Amino acid sequence: MKAIFVTEPGGVDKLRYEDLPVPEPGPGQARVKLQFSGVNFIDVYFRTGLYKAPSPVVLGMEGAGVVDKVGAGVTEVAPGDRVAYAMARGSYAEYALAPAWQLVRIPAEIGFDAAAGAMLQGMTAHYLTHSTYPLKTGETALIHAAAGGAGQWIVAAAKVRGAHVIGTVSTAAKAEIAREAGCDEVINYAEQDFAAEVKRLTNGKGVDVVYDSVGKRTWEQSLNSLKPRGMMVSFGNASGPVEPFSPLVLNEKGSIYLTRPSLGHYVATRGELLWRAADIFNWLRDGQAELHIHKIYPLAEAGQAQADLESRKTTGKLLLAM
Repeated sequence: MKAIFVTEPGGVDKLRYEDLPVPEPGPGQARVKLQFSGVNFIDVYFRTGLYKAPSPVVLGMEGAGVVDKVGAGVTEVAPGDRVAYAMARGSYAEYALAPAWQLVRIPAEIGFDAAAGAMLQGMTAHYLTHSTYPLKTGETALIHAAAGGAGQWIVAAAKVRGAHVIGTVSTAAKAEIAREAGCDEVINYAEQDFAAEVKRLTNGKGVDVVYDSVGKRTWEQSLNSLKPRGMMVSFGNASGPVEPFSPLVLNEKGSIYLTRPSLGHYVATRGELLWRAADIFNWLRDGQAELHIHKIYPLAEAGQAQADLESRKTTGKLLLAM
């Protein structure tokens, strides 16, 4: 089978598109003949070595396709099932193994492309807004990169919760996309001090929560955007990891809270996984969320897909087609 993998960390030039053996499912595993794989920043982190894995590192944490073989003891799925999954590495390939309990059956009205594009970012938006900081009606959230694939999902999920949403973007074109996604206010942080603008928009109070996937570039001003005892949710490093800091800073900013969550800890059981996946598929079906696919690339062009993602010039989801 064809696969995209790395044997040493580095730039997109380290990606290899070559044949690897088709994997055989072990006990509790299922093999999926993939149709699409999602492209996400976590794939970049594995490519660069920020996240570690044994070599060769087959990239990709999200996919959709058809189960073609199962290992011993599998009861959750069967060959022929249309399934999607996230948080099992190896989806930049024609076939991938996943723990059977992590596979979710795709509703008949949802296509493989939408399922592959929704799982990781959709469930991320779900856990951030429903569990990490469960938004309440009338609360205000600041969402960075609101025009991006994850950002649009988080905006939609926050609106489902009844929140007032302030989004940040880097261009006028992205501002329009963020408004269409549901943002009540949009700040172009390339032209404005977003912390000062947040304070103006909230009459000096600050926001209840910041959902920040950008990292280093927005860190300080994100903290300054919070109201006393607000929560900073740092869940990504698109501009680089945050530098070490003293916990005293949290006190100085108003006894604020900080968390650095990841999806894996919020879909740790099949029950929780099925809850989140069912909600995001229902949002798609009912029009409460809309999946915006920016571009679909052939598997062989995974390097270009990652370069485009890192450029921060894309809006919406990037997919690889097998």
